[in-house]
Amino acid sequence: MQYDTRQTGKPPSPVEPTGFFTGVQIRPIIVGVVVDYIATYAGTYAYFFIYLAKQLSKQGEVTGDQIRDYMTSPEGLMIGFVIGVLGTALGGFVAAQKAGRLEIKHGALVGFCSLIVSFIEQSLQEESTPLPEWFRFLSVLAIIPAGALGGFLAEAFKGFGRGYPQSGRSWPGT
Repeated sequence: MQYDTRQTGKPPSPVEPTGFFTGVQIRPIIVGVVVDYIATYAGTYAYFFIYLAKQLSKQGEVTGDQIRDYMTSPEGLMIGFVIGVLGTALGGFVAAQKAGRLEIKHGALVGFCSLIVSFIEQSLQEESTPLPEWFRFLSVLAIIPAGALGGFLAEAFKGFGRGYPQSGRSWPGT
């Protein structure tokens, strides 16, 4: 296809690919990782040490071994998993809101950075609770999509509640 210079009078701009990290802001990602960790730990402690301790106290005296045994049971692991996924999604949402653009990418990067921080945290622990391999695998697979989901929701709710209509908007990522 030939370029017709009579239409605009200037040559076309060169085609330059954008890099993966083009437009990524570091500060919102750091804030998102911090929010992820605070939300995850607060949710975990609230569930296990407030709700679960109350439920176990109905059966008698609560010991640390009972809580540890429940935390490593399949039910306790799945509840911890859901709390962790929700914390990561919240961190991705906050990062995407702070960034204001490329929301899904910022959310996914929160998940990736949280994954790195959790690996570092586990490697620094002297005594770690033995977890089943299926649980570790599921957690690693879910953390980046959970952050991206938070970014997706931030993009979907962009402008929500700011007093102007959302007419003519399409779904995020399309």
